[in-house]
Amino acid sequence: MDLRDNRLNGLAATAGVMAMAGLLGLLSACASGSGPEDAYKQLTRVDQGKPYLGMSKAEVLTCAGQPRSRIPAGPSAETLVYHYSGAGPVPQSADADSGGKKKVSSPFGGKKKSKGPNAECSASLTFEKDVLVRVSYAHMNVRSPYEWQGEKTEAAQEKMRNEGVPTCAFSLPRCRR
Repeated sequence: MDLRDNRLNGLAATAGVMAMAGLLGLLSACASGSGPEDAYKQLTRVDQGKPYLGMSKAEVLTCAGQPRSRIPAGPSAETLVYHYSGAGPVPQSADADSGGKKKVSSPFGGKKKSKGPNAECSASLTFEKDVLVRVSYAHMNVRSPYEWQGEKTEAAQEKMRNEGVPTCAFSLPRCRR
């Protein structure tokens, strides 16, 4: 019986140590600035690009149109960058002036596309071996969370602090998924 009691005491001590380690991990997560609210947001965040992963580059170009730019990333990888407003990039009609983008002179010769007056968001679609593997998107007018400190009056500082962070949604409205 004495041996059995020692085993039970050892198991109880091990369980206590594991519970304490879990509690310390939870407390350190809260102390690092990512409190319960941030943890909840991360756990419930919807990956709006996930339904499109696995699509071919040809499928994306058909339903999203030509990108604003292409960034090669090695022999078999490429990132297509789209600027858009609304839910996501859509192809422009052939008579639209470069998707509504005004042509401006480039210091490197030729013409380049400006982002246009309506572009609010940017999406980067990364392909490996012509298959979509990652979608990243963000608002184009995001500012530093510390920019409010540059405001001269307290009212302006408070207004800037209370403004929400601009966000973007992402979808390929003309793509079937």
